[in-house]
Amino acid sequence: MTALAVARPTPSAIRQWWVLTVRVIAPTIRTGELFIAIALSVAFTASLYIPLKQIMGAVVQGSYAQWIMPSICLQAVYFAAMSGALRSATDSVHGINRRLASMPVPPAAPMAARMSGNLYRCATALTTAIICGHVIGFRFYLGPGYIVAFCALVLLIGLILSFVGDLVGRVSTNPEATTHILLLPELIWGVLSVGIQPADQFPEWIQPVVRNQPHSQFVYALRSFAGNSEATAAMPSISVVGPALAWILGILLVTAWLYARVLRRRR
Repeated sequence: MTALAVARPTPSAIRQWWVLTVRVIAPTIRTGELFIAIALSVAFTASLYIPLKQIMGAVVQGSYAQWIMPSICLQAVYFAAMSGALRSATDSVHGINRRLASMPVPPAAPMAARMSGNLYRCATALTTAIICGHVIGFRFYLGPGYIVAFCALVLLIGLILSFVGDLVGRVSTNPEATTHILLLPELIWGVLSVGIQPADQFPEWIQPVVRNQPHSQFVYALRSFAGNSEATAAMPSISVVGPALAWILGILLVTAWLYARVLRRRR
């Protein structure tokens, strides 16, 4: 008897990534994740702009909506990234990662799919934040190219933070704890920054930290891309945007190194 050789189809890494991405994105409407991302952007706009406009409007140059909008966008993508950490931790605890590792699936495909889902949530949150910003008076003043640069930088920051959250989720044994782990640094850097008020409004001894920490550098870069009606905002340049990109690169390199160690240890 001659044994018939059965040809097995060659798995497509792109198709596997797409199937896993749909698995992440499809339930967001049913579970309310998409609505939460939209609602949080609205809540950040209202909670930051309405209470602080009368207090901080007198100490900033120009419109306070123009001043605070970068922080609103960053807060929106921060929380979108935190939900990605919960997804990563859930997959790890429920054994999804171990199951995929035993199948002919590229090791990077599940993580890439989660990153695609996180980018989708960040884009939704950013779109809602810009719409809310338009309502309170925020405008772009430097043309379409700078609008694209503004949105691209926010999404890049959201993607890098999602990568950090995915790492936290991989090593966490409690999915619910991931939100609390990521919430504390976000609150500290968000409040202790130039996003809400100028650096000279802080005590002198902490002003260097306020000016140079990552959230503030992100805000400086985003303000330069948005501009303002008084033309007093710094124009985009290496000295303004470079530190923000340096922080992004540094966070990416450290997180990638730690992620590689975690994957190597798990194997």
